[in-house]
Amino acid sequence: MHWGSGTPWDHSFDYWRKTFDLVRGRGAINFVDMHTGGVRLRDVASGVYDASFTRWAREARAYGHPFFLRWNWEMDGGWFPWGATRRNLNTSADYVAAWRHVHDIFTQVGATNVTWVWCPNVEPLRKVMRYQRLYPGDAYVDWTALDGYNQTGRQSFRWLFGRSYRELVRIAPRKPILIAETSSVEGGSIPKPTWVTDALGNRLPREFPQVKAVMWMNWRIDHGGTWKSWEIESSSPTQTAFARAIRSPYYAPGGSFANLTPLTKIVPRP
Repeated sequence: MHWGSGTPWDHSFDYWRKTFDLVRGRGAINFVDMHTGGVRLRDVASGVYDASFTRWAREARAYGHPFFLRWNWEMDGGWFPWGATRRNLNTSADYVAAWRHVHDIFTQVGATNVTWVWCPNVEPLRKVMRYQRLYPGDAYVDWTALDGYNQTGRQSFRWLFGRSYRELVRIAPRKPILIAETSSVEGGSIPKPTWVTDALGNRLPREFPQVKAVMWMNWRIDHGGTWKSWEIESSSPTQTAFARAIRSPYYAPGGSFANLTPLTKIVPRP
């Protein structure tokens, strides 16, 4: 279950404790976004916000149950203020230094139940591809990840994710990969039910073996004045296609993740 915690200085970990418990109570894994808002990454790296990160990490360690933490995602673009772009006055080096600094705080307090997810956006056209410069290193990342959407109804899963997937495998060949955000619009030259069947039933099992988890954006949102119907229930055929695809033994049954070993990392099931 994917949800966002905002910045650690707005709310500490314990503020979200009921949400963590609710997700775990359903047998699901918490997949939590944390970001740094509009503050400069070099200030994060230099320790200006250490008190907030330390409190959050200590409370996470006290909680003990394993969860995914996606920190400052889609950093390869300029649409979020933490993006490593000239527009945001952050550099790739700033991003890496900030990531390592925050990770070190969690390590120092013993928050070994936090699984660190490093997540750029897909770059099928290589317009802003610079994953290598933004990667904090194997010692600081547990899973790599990608976000990508069929926003036009014409972009296949293979086209969206293929090139970026291969780049992640090149950079971090031993790390499991997670699709952190994906969906498709209804309409277009690739009907959404067809897109779902192709992505979940064909491409992922056959062409993306290092992908070990998938998050579906099940939310209808207003994107720049246009409604994007990302949800599974956007049509009956789409819902049927989704249900059929995940019946495969390739996918783990829901409700089976409540009792992961405390204070351990999340690893792919065999």
